[in-house]
Amino acid sequence: MSAHKIISLLPAATEIVCALGLEGNLVGRSHECDYPESVKSLPVCSEANFPDGLSSADIDVKVKEILAEALSVYTVKREVIKELSPDVVITQAQCEVCAVSLPEVEQALENYLDNQAKIISLQPNSLDDIFTDIAAVAKALNVEAEGERLLEDLNERVDIIRHKLKFMENKPTIACIEWLEPMMVSGNWIPELVSIAGGIPILAQAGKHSPYVSWDSIRESDPEIILLMPCGFSIERTMREVNLILEQPGFNELKAVKNNRIYIADGNHYFNRPGPRIVDSVEILAEIIHPKQFAFGYEGEGWIKFSL
Repeated sequence: MSAHKIISLLPAATEIVCALGLEGNLVGRSHECDYPESVKSLPVCSEANFPDGLSSADIDVKVKEILAEALSVYTVKREVIKELSPDVVITQAQCEVCAVSLPEVEQALENYLDNQAKIISLQPNSLDDIFTDIAAVAKALNVEAEGERLLEDLNERVDIIRHKLKFMENKPTIACIEWLEPMMVSGNWIPELVSIAGGIPILAQAGKHSPYVSWDSIRESDPEIILLMPCGFSIERTMREVNLILEQPGFNELKAVKNNRIYIADGNHYFNRPGPRIVDSVEILAEIIHPKQFAFGYEGEGWIKFSL
């Protein structure tokens, strides 16, 4: 068993470490790591450089201002990390807005720790990349057998969905909204998850970053399903800004609205975290897109149907 002292600066990495049976090795976490619940008692090693409670539009403006000035969206707490004296620090090179980035960690820890920590950086753009990252973390932490077992289980769950939908011809179009103001549609791994779950993703490409889109594009595409899953937002948090969508011109004319197929999912816990629960996200999508075929039990907690 691994004897590493691990700091995770990424919620997905924390979940990977715990799923590999190494929660006991975690000595620190990011300010956003909140699953499993038990990790919340760990020392916090990062903080956001903008206040809580901002609206979607204000968060977007603030983040762009910070990045335009070449400042960091997050601060790495060097003193805390030094005190915890980790052997391994896990971060990401994916998105400067989602979590502490690799350059920030390297800069913060350069010539700073008494013992040189190994830095593992994750950068997934697809489901395969996420699974590859899980295997890489397992290898780096000397628990390859646990990694293989975990991946076998995750792949099996994905295969069940693929198999059940193999001959399904009805594939509804779905707009997965990743940010409300300005509007963004989910890219990276989400279009692929939608395809596995028997839907047709619109306005975003698998493996590419999430694009900004105009409301006119969504109206023209006229999706059969709209799923709101803003990055980092709980269902409750999204509900506070749902009017941003409801008040758009022509909203009531959309197929998704007429057919009562507007949904809100917990973007924070599921769709934005490239860790083991990404398979939960596939299952959530399958439940939403094909409710007659699938009932995994996430409704009410992982997603809700939004009725006008």
